[in-house]
Amino acid sequence: MSAGPRVAVFGSVNMDLVAYVDQVPASGETVTGTAFRQVPGGKGANQAVAAARVGAEVSFLGAVGEDSFGGELRANLLANGIDVSGLRTVPGVSGVAHIVVDGRANNSIIVVPGANGGVTGTVEGDARIIEGAAALLLQLELPMEAVAAAARTGRELGVPVYLTPAPARELPAELLESVDVLVPNQHEAAAITGRTDPAEALAALVELVPEVLLTLGGDGSLYGRRGAEPVRVPAFRVEAVDTTAAGDTFCGSFAVARAEGRGPEEAMRFAAAAAALSVQRHGASSSMPTRDEVEALLGG
Repeated sequence: MSAGPRVAVFGSVNMDLVAYVDQVPASGETVTGTAFRQVPGGKGANQAVAAARVGAEVSFLGAVGEDSFGGELRANLLANGIDVSGLRTVPGVSGVAHIVVDGRANNSIIVVPGANGGVTGTVEGDARIIEGAAALLLQLELPMEAVAAAARTGRELGVPVYLTPAPARELPAELLESVDVLVPNQHEAAAITGRTDPAEALAALVELVPEVLLTLGGDGSLYGRRGAEPVRVPAFRVEAVDTTAAGDTFCGSFAVARAEGRGPEEAMRFAAAAAALSVQRHGASSSMPTRDEVEALLGG
């Protein structure tokens, strides 16, 4: 992609091994699946692809292993027009995610970090890639010290830092100090705040960071900013077949829309359209829509 804003993503890249079943097996139970797909994923790479497909110029920073998956994962990012000069190749295996999708399009995921687990900080050259970006997107599938280091780099360079706190865990104060926009889903927000009510969780989170975008699945999204009234945007009503990476699609698209100068509500609607398109397709990065598709759904 060319003329859009530049976005940097520091995060995980995995090969997703996806099994589809009518019902997820109980412990000790064996069931027959209905389909299997091998799809490039990882929350970092997913957000990078989402941002690239809706118009951003994207740079990705992370690590893959020396195995065959590593080459495939790198090739997938390149195929989406993403700069991979910050993608390291390290000894060992690449990250893998084992995903089970049931008949109601809900998913359960086991992530084996592989090369992602060896990313313990930023390296020489990362700051040059992050510098001047309109947004830096982070997640928690890399070690916490690496995420915190990247966030500090973004803050020092004046780049808006977006954090998706997934998988949910306690967030160190030093990390939160460098975050501009926190993008949790309802479960992650509850894990961080102890509040199950979205409005209460949002109110607690905006005390920690300047802006919060709380995604609520089929119930839409909720945005809060210090000193402002919350904004709620409904989800598009669609028939979901696979919700894998819907949140990553939403986050990547929202960051691009904000970087283009759209206000929170307009950016949320743009992101909602992108997520609605993604859940109607199978897979993670393979399900993400183009900008033209998003604009068509929005009626533009």
